Amino acid sequence: MSKRKLTRNQQRRIQSNNTKTLRRHQRKTSHEIEWQDEMLGESQAGIVVTRYSAHADVEAENGAVFRCNLRRTLSSLVVGDKVVWRKGTQQLQGISGVIEAVHPRKNAITRPDYYDGLKVIAANIDRIIIVSAVLPALSLNIIDRYLVICETAGIPAVIVLNKADLLSDSQRRAVQEQLNIYREIGYRTMMVSAKSGENMQNLTALFASGTSVLVGQSGVGKSSLINGILPDIDIPTGAVSEISGLGQHTTTTSRLYHLPQGGELIDSPGIREFGLWHLDREQITKGYREFQYFLGTCKFRDCKHLDDPGCALREAVRQGKIHPLRFENYHRLLAGLSETKSQRHFSAS
Repeated sequence: MSKRKLTRNQQRRIQSNNTKTLRRHQRKTSHEIEWQDEMLGESQAGIVVTRYSAHADVEAENGAVFRCNLRRTLSSLVVGDKVVWRKGTQQLQGISGVIEAVHPRKNAITRPDYYDGLKVIAANIDRIIIVSAVLPALSLNIIDRYLVICETAGIPAVIVLNKADLLSDSQRRAVQEQLNIYREIGYRTMMVSAKSGENMQNLTALFASGTSVLVGQSGVGKSSLINGILPDIDIPTGAVSEISGLGQHTTTTSRLYHLPQGGELIDSPGIREFGLWHLDREQITKGYREFQYFLGTCKFRDCKHLDDPGCALREAVRQGKIHPLRFENYHRLLAGLSETKSQRHFSAS
């Protein structure tokens, strides 16, 4: 008798239960380390540069990095968090100290998780670099999805098109026309090539201040760009397990890098792709920045911006004040949002 094939949702549940069991075991092992107050030094400032499932690496003000436990009272801790921590007088099972408090965040990137709800991925970000590929085709719909996330989080976005060396002259002109859609509404755009070096100097200069994060779908060349900016790091393209003094950590590890020209770069598998099903219709609408001037001026308060009479957005499209491709992508996102939420409701029932 053949073995019954598991559905995708069943596979997800099995994987989730396995992951949660491992995390509980890691937390249990971690909490066996009991730090007495006399074993800890004075409180000092630090920043989280690497986050594991049960521990975190904290960079002290002198640049040294220490692996720390987390107080049980901390509900969330991510790369980029500014923290208060205390160094131990000795190492206990490879742990050098304890993180005791987290400063308020100026912003945070979150993403929906199928099982765990909304998860914070990184904090205190100055810009999000949306990396897209020019071939086989530039997807404005995917770019718009990322821009909605950036606008919702209140974090400036820069659109970077990698692999520009693969474009013919006619293709380059077509791509430039598409990028003009975003330039006209205030977004900075850049065409680069990690292979030929085109605009890599300008991209590196962009990272020179503040903290940046790269997002984008698999295959667009994010790792190549990072390795071009940080050649001594050699970040792998695929997921690789991290090894610590306590054993093996999973590939969900996020890390903050200090760049030689100044600035910081956060690389995290968890923020490379985003879902939007945690957002409602109003949040997605506000995520289109050029819509802002016209919102609230439709004839009807519950306007769906489709065939509704007196729709201010449709009139703005007709007058050339909103690009029709952006307006079309907006309705695609709303349709995809409704479909995803229906699927989740069906799976949960």
